Amino acid sequence: MRKRTTVSVMPASSRAAAAVGLSLAVFGLGTAVPAAAAPAPAPSYAGYNGSSAEAKANKAFFQAVLRSVAEKRAAHPNSAAAVTVTYDASAAPTFSAEIARSASIWNSSVSNVKLQAGSSGADFSYREGNDPQGSYASTDGHGGGFVFLDYAQNKEYDSTRVTAHETGHVLGLPDHYEGPCSELMSGGGPGPSCTNPNPDANERAKVDQLWANGFKAALNKALSDKSLHKSTR
Repeated sequence: MRKRTTVSVMPASSRAAAAVGLSLAVFGLGTAVPAAAAPAPAPSYAGYNGSSAEAKANKAFFQAVLRSVAEKRAAHPNSAAAVTVTYDASAAPTFSAEIARSASIWNSSVSNVKLQAGSSGADFSYREGNDPQGSYASTDGHGGGFVFLDYAQNKEYDSTRVTAHETGHVLGLPDHYEGPCSELMSGGGPGPSCTNPNPDANERAKVDQLWANGFKAALNKALSDKSLHKSTR
């Protein structure tokens, strides 16, 4: 799983020849296109460590969701104590079961944030379709984020793991492709045989930390901005 990146257009045979490593190595990348004369070599899953652009995009996605949730809380300060992130899965009906399982896994794994289905005012959404880059999370930086689930990749890899991994980006976790299968954010690094959809202890602790300290900071800023807006009217 990785974020959408801009790639140069080249013939299909050239893309297949370049499939080793970055192009099609891990979650977020599409299925390899075989060369005309011979199939491309097997991708090096363990050797792909992501890129700084992907890491930046992951962080932007989390911050957009965090800001969206904080702004809603600032507008309704008397809401429930638990921090709730609302998602809309209506545009990804094929993966409704995997999305529900992913939310359940995260809700049972962490304490400071909960995922909840809802179509009105959702903080992010899920979409489905075909994309040569595979599944990824994307944001416009203003709370308009979505998780895209690619059909081909979800056949090659365990679909619940793919979905839970992408949802991990929503909750603030970066990719760590060199990690073991027990690490959810290792994504496709361990290869398609890895079907673990659960975050490990370190990943659970990190999410709880982010949604304690990070959310508090985002909420304070949202409340400050709201007060400033009122004072200037």
